[in-house]
Amino acid sequence: IMLAASSIFYGFAFRIASFSAIVGFVAKSILIHWLGFGVVMASVGTVVANRHLMTAERSSSHVKQNVEWLYAFDVHCNAFVPLFVLLYGVQFFLLPLVLGTSLLSLGVSNSLFAIAFGWYFYITHLGYRALPFLSHTEVFLFPIVVILGIYVFNFMGYPFGVGWNASRIIAYIYFEN
Repeated sequence: IMLAASSIFYGFAFRIASFSAIVGFVAKSILIHWLGFGVVMASVGTVVANRHLMTAERSSSHVKQNVEWLYAFDVHCNAFVPLFVLLYGVQFFLLPLVLGTSLLSLGVSNSLFAIAFGWYFYITHLGYRALPFLSHTEVFLFPIVVILGIYVFNFMGYPFGVGWNASRIIAYIYFEN
């Protein structure tokens, strides 16, 4: 419900002209951003956990355990909450700032995205780490290194015209006709 409400507010903020276009944006937000991303992340998490992170069997009396897909989807849902708060809530109130072309706009926008996705992967890691039959769950933290690399590259590349503002890119993709 909150995802639908925030999508409607974004539709009004970006002056989407028709009711059907707002409904389409709400559907896209729910079906692609939350459900689609969740299906992909839960599937990847289940495969990685079951194929590569299982601990060795301790005895023949233990039942073989594995990560169920629905558990992985629940981990995604839990990890999506702070991402939602930052990228749908906080960013909405900072739109005049994050859609600018200055270094401050780039810094605030990319910081929001880096923190949101970093937090997403950290909570994902915690979700899998809670399972006693998994080992080396820190592999779910590896995407944070990529996020930090992109974040630093953007700041270093800004003076040379290479840095990009994540909020402006997303706004262009979704709201430019």
